[in-house]
Amino acid sequence: MTEVQAGETAAAIGWLRTPEAIRSRCRLLFDAALAGKLTHCRLDLSQLDEAADRVIAVTRETYPDLEIPYHSRWRHFDVGGIDRWAALAKSTDDRRETARVAADLAIVSVLLDAGAGDAWRYRERVTGETYARSEGLAVASLRMFELGAFSAKSAPCALDADGLKKIDSAALARGFQVSESNPLVGLEARASLLQALGRALRQRPDVFGAPPRFGRIIDFLLDRSGTRVSASSVLVLLLETLADIWPFGMRFHGANIGDVGMHPAARAPGPTDGLVPFHKISQWLTYSLLEPLEWAGAELLDLNALTGLPEYRNGGLFVDCDVIRVDRGGLTEPYDPRSTLVVEWRALTVMLMDLLAEKVRARLGMDAERMPLARLLQGGTWTAGRRIASERRPSGAPPIRVATDGTTF
Repeated sequence: MTEVQAGETAAAIGWLRTPEAIRSRCRLLFDAALAGKLTHCRLDLSQLDEAADRVIAVTRETYPDLEIPYHSRWRHFDVGGIDRWAALAKSTDDRRETARVAADLAIVSVLLDAGAGDAWRYRERVTGETYARSEGLAVASLRMFELGAFSAKSAPCALDADGLKKIDSAALARGFQVSESNPLVGLEARASLLQALGRALRQRPDVFGAPPRFGRIIDFLLDRSGTRVSASSVLVLLLETLADIWPFGMRFHGANIGDVGMHPAARAPGPTDGLVPFHKISQWLTYSLLEPLEWAGAELLDLNALTGLPEYRNGGLFVDCDVIRVDRGGLTEPYDPRSTLVVEWRALTVMLMDLLAEKVRARLGMDAERMPLARLLQGGTWTAGRRIASERRPSGAPPIRVATDGTTF
């Protein structure tokens, strides 16, 4: 590869790791759908009002004063009306250290948040309550975190590279109460993902310090840009520093570019032809770092630069409302995450979230600043997608099933 080619490749990789690239490529598939040229998915935008009705109803029910928090992992830590984070936050009275602890908890809980499967449950010993799915994974990861499962330091509330060395499937099985009668999807893959995170932290001491700790990303972001931090800069930093942790990430000229699909409708000149980036988990982590950054004193900019999350609750809302129409006869078996159907579904979800946001804001009398996508998701689309799934299917499963090993979206 010549120096010029190397420069072009590096520029392409950098572009694919931006929210602009996500929208640009998803727009190509959206336009193809409007023209009736996609293989599996069709659009019926007349049904978008039904999706808006459902989102508005659940938003008003949950947040009658329309004071909606960000969609992030922090909402799941409060399941059952219990403020579990408050006890952890009291571990230090230093504002910056509180934000570091929060960032440490956020990443481990987000990385362990992939679909748990229908059978798994977690019984919280402190409360005696039992939780499943995202809420159960959140509570289980928080309880492991507060016991020091992810830290080699004497202070338990941290996540560091040395602590992640000791994480294996047996350790996760104990923490997540896994057994033959209580199986968790992708247990070994989840453990491998955390071990890969530890290696990634070691590779970037400029960001994560020495000894490496994820929470030091708070210091890096604030020291680099002062108190004004753009949401897209957080996402780009995560995609750069954690690129190698994704076991099945797309490979591009030898580089792991993560959650990127391929589709023939994503035609573009240059080496990125056909590629459709999504970066769902990295965006979910970015959303989950917004509050820790604010707690550390940051002013957040450009929240709407990020996209709606292309996962099964948001995407399921559009399928169940018939905004996205798919041949239901072909939806009996789980699809590969990189299949053409799933790439189409996810790309259309990204673009439809922007259109839905405009409708919901107009009807609630709010603008994009007061109701960025981070609040629409929380208000919001994720809960509406879960509710309509429960109405349509006894199991509450999404309308399109995606094969997962515990590390995919």
